[in-house]
Amino acid sequence: MERIGVVGTGSMGSLLIDALIAAKALSPSQFIAYNRTVAKAEKIADRHPGLVVATSNAQVAKEAAVLLLCIKPSEYSKVLVELRDWLTSDHLLITITSPVSLEHLESLVPCPVARVVPSITNAAGSGVSLCEFGMRITPEWRDKILHLFSSISQPVEVPEPFLRVASDITSCGPAFVSYILRHMINDAMEETGISEEAASHLAMQMIIGMGELFKKEMFSFQALEKRVCVPGGITGEGLIALQNGIPGVFREVFRRTHSKFAEDVEMVKIQLRTVPPANGNGLPSS
Repeated sequence: MERIGVVGTGSMGSLLIDALIAAKALSPSQFIAYNRTVAKAEKIADRHPGLVVATSNAQVAKEAAVLLLCIKPSEYSKVLVELRDWLTSDHLLITITSPVSLEHLESLVPCPVARVVPSITNAAGSGVSLCEFGMRITPEWRDKILHLFSSISQPVEVPEPFLRVASDITSCGPAFVSYILRHMINDAMEETGISEEAASHLAMQMIIGMGELFKKEMFSFQALEKRVCVPGGITGEGLIALQNGIPGVFREVFRRTHSKFAEDVEMVKIQLRTVPPANGNGLPSS
């Protein structure tokens, strides 16, 4: 893989750098990173000697063949204005932001464009990364992207219409599940007096064990529920409360995430109207 330029070293940008280096997919010297808060990028460089901290987005584009855009939707217009005159057809642009249309992005830059939506689980070299490829992506670029992200995840190619719900499950899902488990722990404490430390430890070990069962393909979700919930048993009695409260909850969750996503898409469309296409020669416009 060519040198990687990371634009944005916040939560996900720093996670991807740390994970790719930990997996030995890339060395620190293969990264050049820029963040508008320079101290954030410098903190990553302190962890990974050899990583270069850029002074501008333009420097990233000049020194890296592959650009990984780890920025918020609201920052896209500003960043693209700073990058557009330095990008050429030899670059590769990878966005991790889902509200930005690849077709729209391709109309503004001269290079191939792809999307990879990571998950916090990638920090452990696990979970899924969602991939979408623009029209200019060659088979060679596609293979390189899949190979790179397979070092920290299971890359899954997702059609654009299902990208949002796939992100809800793989990227937002850890927060949703953690919220449910946190309430399970809190209610266990209030009802029985068990300590938070003990309940948290048991819940974490339970979720790790479940993950191993699924990793070894020993059960489906339905089969696991049926195996644990024996007729007339205690688990079945506990499930009654869940059956009264859970069904339909995630429909509302998905409605809310899709509604917010639609707002972000419109915001990005409006902002990107102000971004002129790149000249494509790697030189600043006169």
